[in-house]
Amino acid sequence: MTDLQDWWWAALGLMLVAEGLMPLLSPGTWREWFAKLVRLSDGQLRFVGLSSVLLGLLFLALAR
Repeated sequence: MTDLQDWWWAALGLMLVAEGLMPLLSPGTWREWFAKLVRLSDGQLRFVGLSSVLLGLLFLALAR
């Protein structure tokens, strides 16, 4: 594998670990948050997605 592929799989693995921590540790709270997200409008949900992408890019920039 190339270095880029290694980084891609590592990033995907870390994302899955991060996504899985909340339902693992506090399923009730996670369910409440998820229910709130489902009720958001498309524009609000896009803003949450954009914020997540920008925060992820910031973390990547800081890691370099």
